[in-house]
Amino acid sequence: MTATLLFGSFTVLLLISVPIGIALGVASLLTLIFTNTLPVEYIAQTLITSVDSFPIMAVPFFILAAEIMGKGGISNRLFNLANTLVGNKTGGFAMATIITCMFFAAISGSGPATVAAIGGIMIPSMVKMGYDKKFATALVAAAGSLGVIIPPSIPMVIYGVVGGASVGDLFVAGIIPGCIVAAGLMIYSYFYSKKMGYRGTDEKFTFKRFYEAAWDAKWALLIPIIIIGGIYGGIFTPTEAAAVAVVYGLIAGLLLYRELKIKDLPKVFADSALTTATVLIIVGAATVFGRLLTVEQIPTKVANAMLSISESPIIIIMLISLLLLIVGCFMDTLAAIIILTPILLPIAKEIGYDPIHFGIIMVANLAIGFITPPLGVNLFVGSGISGLSIESISKAIVPFFLVMIGTLLIIVFIPQISLMFLE
Repeated sequence: MTATLLFGSFTVLLLISVPIGIALGVASLLTLIFTNTLPVEYIAQTLITSVDSFPIMAVPFFILAAEIMGKGGISNRLFNLANTLVGNKTGGFAMATIITCMFFAAISGSGPATVAAIGGIMIPSMVKMGYDKKFATALVAAAGSLGVIIPPSIPMVIYGVVGGASVGDLFVAGIIPGCIVAAGLMIYSYFYSKKMGYRGTDEKFTFKRFYEAAWDAKWALLIPIIIIGGIYGGIFTPTEAAAVAVVYGLIAGLLLYRELKIKDLPKVFADSALTTATVLIIVGAATVFGRLLTVEQIPTKVANAMLSISESPIIIIMLISLLLLIVGCFMDTLAAIIILTPILLPIAKEIGYDPIHFGIIMVANLAIGFITPPLGVNLFVGSGISGLSIESISKAIVPFFLVMIGTLLIIVFIPQISLMFLE
């Protein structure tokens, strides 16, 4: 009865377009009212206690850092550097865009933030260079998903908190998988560009041009080194690293690059506060929802059901991946991690998967949800930038979706890719 009411009301609320955080909270409230499983006051208590966590404090800091760096002239410099590397190749602009998304992903920790920061520059530029607007928008939307795979990653922070895993280890484990996804997107972009005749620039690669671009982007390139190096070197925690990123971003934008103005700061703070509020509402409501599932022993029942289907770890991990892909189409990444980690992590451990590796599998699966309708946040951001309809972008995204599925299988079945720096 409790599970039926919980999931039934949640599904109805999603179907009538209630925001995910509100839908989770209202479904939990209705369930408590009609079943008396727990006191109604439990919702208020959990909304507070779920975000009363030192590691969770990294989330608003990373969001603010992404806003600051997106406005601070960093995106242009990162693209100029990427363009000196591959700009003269077939499809060079497309590949440079993917590399730029990689660089920005190592700063922002967010998929939509990466699409917004890079897409606003690169989609018009690619169209000007002769690229089809649908391809350009789909490319940026897909590459923007790297924002949650390449560290720092907000979903990794949430998984670390919920699953009791080291956030620092998750950050390190995400580096190579993120590079593999980016490589897959670049390979497809190269062959598609070759087919369509998208040529590169006439400027040949020279070490002088590369050095000049790298020197111009040096302050931006130092950010991921400081964050990951500081965490893994034991200098500071992920939360402290996020705070350092904010301070560094302000220094770089205001004093070094001087493209971020004092008058821009109120809007930057307001936008980051709005995003943070949205995220924390989802975190709190999803925690209530997840704890209700635990009370009803839903995680145990799901685990037993999945383990009874097959004794093969390959079959079970494929079923888990399929479930995550489906969930990613309809549910926010953070909510999915909070609700599903207590259900799926014990199953993964049972079949021999390392918790850190499984965290990367979850994040990589759910990252694909950024480009799959009906939720597809990156598609909506790309649509807002390009002016194209969601339907047209959804068709253009299909090849990128298939590429990301292929790279996901590599990440799932070769654990050394995620764990090589931790062994």
